[in-house]
Amino acid sequence: MAEDSPDREDEEEEEEDELAESTQHSVLPNSQELFLTQTELPSQASSPDTEAVEATSSANFSSLPPPSQRLSQIRRWGEKKTREEMFSEITKVTRKERAHLNEWKDVVAKCRKDASDREDRRDQGNCFVPASEIIAVEETEIDEKQRSSGKWQKMAKPHAFTVYYVKRAQKHRWRCSEVTFWCVDEQLCNQWIQALKELLELQITEHANHAKDNLFEVNIYKYDGIVCVGGDGMFSEVMHGLIGRIQKDSGIDQNNPKAPLVQCNMRIGIIPAGSTDCICYATVGVTDPVTSALHIIVGDSQPLDVSSIHHNNTFLKYSVSLLGYGFYGDILKDSEKKRWMGTIRYDFSGFKTFLSHHYYEGAVSFLLAKHTLGSPRDKKRCRTGCLICRQSKQQPEEPQKKYGLEHNEDEGGEDWKVIKGKFLAINAVNMSCACPRSPKGLSPAAHLADGSIDLILVRKCSRFNFLRYLVRHTNQDDQFDFTFVEVYRVKKFQFTSKHLEDSDNDVKDIGKKHFGQFCRDHPACCCNLSNSIWNCDGETLDSSTIEVRVHCQLMKLFARGIEENSNDEAIYNQSTVEQLL
Repeated sequence: MAEDSPDREDEEEEEEDELAESTQHSVLPNSQELFLTQTELPSQASSPDTEAVEATSSANFSSLPPPSQRLSQIRRWGEKKTREEMFSEITKVTRKERAHLNEWKDVVAKCRKDASDREDRRDQGNCFVPASEIIAVEETEIDEKQRSSGKWQKMAKPHAFTVYYVKRAQKHRWRCSEVTFWCVDEQLCNQWIQALKELLELQITEHANHAKDNLFEVNIYKYDGIVCVGGDGMFSEVMHGLIGRIQKDSGIDQNNPKAPLVQCNMRIGIIPAGSTDCICYATVGVTDPVTSALHIIVGDSQPLDVSSIHHNNTFLKYSVSLLGYGFYGDILKDSEKKRWMGTIRYDFSGFKTFLSHHYYEGAVSFLLAKHTLGSPRDKKRCRTGCLICRQSKQQPEEPQKKYGLEHNEDEGGEDWKVIKGKFLAINAVNMSCACPRSPKGLSPAAHLADGSIDLILVRKCSRFNFLRYLVRHTNQDDQFDFTFVEVYRVKKFQFTSKHLEDSDNDVKDIGKKHFGQFCRDHPACCCNLSNSIWNCDGETLDSSTIEVRVHCQLMKLFARGIEENSNDEAIYNQSTVEQLL
């Protein structure tokens, strides 16, 4: 038997060689052992990663070696092994690969089950909202109809709050969605609301002056800026709250018209969402929410002049755009009675006020702004990096300007100029007051931060001439080129109506008051009314006699100013840099 063993080994080798030659031209055998054995050599250690890859690629036969080469490898491994040992090793590897494949299938099945469970819970009324995608939160009132339906029936006194969050829509679009959470415990509900508000640092205004009042309560010094979404009215609330808070903390009496105000270094950002958005248009050049948001993200800073308005040593309001008496005051007063008409009420009230053609008698006294460069009649528009605004800030005659304060000059003598007469409109603007309907604005050359106001006096004239004046706000003609229009660049002014406001007890004044009301009801009479009201940035001021003072660069916006020929400037700046290099 010992002699026959060499012969048997030779016979076995011959059979294997014949089998190898025959399989070189045959179809790949349908053998699981063949695939699995090629994935892991006995002399090499296997890893879970390679095993997982091999298990998932069982159908990729193109990466297998030829059968003849595979049989040669098996022959080399089994030089000192029996067929039973080789088969046992192959079976062991097969079982290991199958075990890993089964584990992977279990993981996939578990993930699918968890996803299905989440869908089931959502269908049952549960909702999961990532905190990073919450926009706002507010307490929700549950009415009787809701309480008597569905899930609310089981709750004696339910409490709820609504969360507004980002919801994905088609084609990468985002939309705002909402979900209401409810519970029985009122304290728990309030804790959730408070925690989410602290996380968001967001305040939704619920009534007039809510934003202003909130700025007097919160710690504003931990913020870099304040962003408001709305129109000019919302910005006015934020501005009054911020300036008032800074003056209060600094011990400044706002009722003192001569008190120097402390500059607000915290910037305000405006996301335009109003009907006119004059302030955004005049500081950015467009009322596009995305553009304004990008200015805020980039962190731009634009200083802005602010005018303070007083009456009898009592603070009334701040103004940054239009302070109008007469025509614009009457439009605002009439439009406030027609809010039900929507934005069209401004057109209707404007047309009605134009037909009424009321004029008002009074005296305007003002102090010219000698420190500023340029005039309202020149062609130097206020643009990004305005030289006039920068130089006005550095004038030596106003050394306190670096604190946002106004230099207190001697108000007596020849510096004050007084003009008396009958006026259709008295307008004071801190900026151009441009808007989409009037791209040039009321004063095209007004500057944002030069420490001055453009005072425009429109004397009594015919309806036709006044219409010509109004039309020039929409074209390129000089709107001040009329004999009945005067414009001055001032730093302070006062207006005193000919008719005193506090004369209701006088019989004559009572008669005039009733006669004025009759004229309002019949605008074609074209008579002289006793008093108009002031239009202060879209808000009414009932006091006709006021004192106005501008504070240079009192606050800052997240803006850059209007860019003119930005593409050409970018090319010019790039070429200049290349020349310097």
